[in-house]
Amino acid sequence: MFEPVLEQFGLAKNEALIYEVLLREGESSVAVISRKSSIHRRNVYDSLQRLMEKGLVFEAFSRNENLYRGVSPQKFEDMWGEKKQVLDRSMPHMMSLFESVPQQTELYEYRGMEGWKNYMRDILSTGKDFYCIGGKGGWLDPRVKDYLPIFLKGVEENQIKMHHLFDAEVEKECPEILKYVGDNYKFLPSQFSTQSSIDICGDRVLISSQLETGQFSADDFTLTVIINPQVADAFRTWFRFMWEGLK
Repeated sequence: MFEPVLEQFGLAKNEALIYEVLLREGESSVAVISRKSSIHRRNVYDSLQRLMEKGLVFEAFSRNENLYRGVSPQKFEDMWGEKKQVLDRSMPHMMSLFESVPQQTELYEYRGMEGWKNYMRDILSTGKDFYCIGGKGGWLDPRVKDYLPIFLKGVEENQIKMHHLFDAEVEKECPEILKYVGDNYKFLPSQFSTQSSIDICGDRVLISSQLETGQFSADDFTLTVIINPQVADAFRTWFRFMWEGLK
């Protein structure tokens, strides 16, 4: 249940399973841990050793056999805070290095869910108004929806205005997305629906593929990113042409 979350903190699969067993069962022997986690006893010993080195499990000695107990989950919040402090100290210098390199025309791809988050961060980093052609409501896909509140907070803080031309199906099949995007949206005629969308923000054009209404059709979907001010301006012009032609 918590395995994906725990793996984000550097736990291997077996370590995450064992820690969750200890959360559920409390102080337990290797035999109990092995049975509850379906991990061979030999591998349980190895994983327990690594968990103890990480400060997530401790050993309680008894007369009959050694028992193991997981520390409070609060430990993960402490770990997160420590990492953030390290990142915060390094961030100004890293950003200075990144911004010191002149931006030329670039073409690259983002892939999958983490790529999608990078795409949303790109929108925030420009601080410019956002335009979408052929929107599908993909922001509500359960695999990325958890990031949506963070993104919307950034949109508000950076005073980014969003403008959407949605596919016609969104109005009936995915109306929930409309409450997140503000008042600047219209719907394209149904005969012009596709499985792709184009987003324009600042000097960037982002082309998404493998989209369906309210979701992505594959885990390994791609987002093609073009960084070119003239190309971005051209797409904004075409957006305005379509926008003004629609009711």
